Amino acid sequence: MSIFLVFIAIAVVGAVAFAVVGRQPPGGGLAVPAHPAGLVEPAPSLPAVLLPDDPHPSDVDKIRFAPALRGYRMDQVDEVLEKLASALADRDEIIADLRRTRQDSR
Repeated sequence: MSIFLVFIAIAVVGAVAFAVVGRQPPGGGLAVPAHPAGLVEPAPSLPAVLLPDDPHPSDVDKIRFAPALRGYRMDQVDEVLEKLASALADRDEIIADLRRTRQDSR
């Protein structure tokens, strides 16, 4: 008798789980366009995190990215990293120019 009750309990739990998770409402429910790779593109709900054109260390310390489902918003992180890379490349070029002019003046 107790084995029969266990099977009934498992069947009830499975039916409830299927009813809650496995069903869509009539009409297809919410239509979310899928990304080509199968992921849904996040809708930006926060303003973009921007660095000034000439970032200083204090600007980098103030950056706060919006949390997302799997960590931080990748679009915000990518934008900040691109801007930092560009600023560092500009500074490296200026430093190289200054070193060249210093060696030429000797």
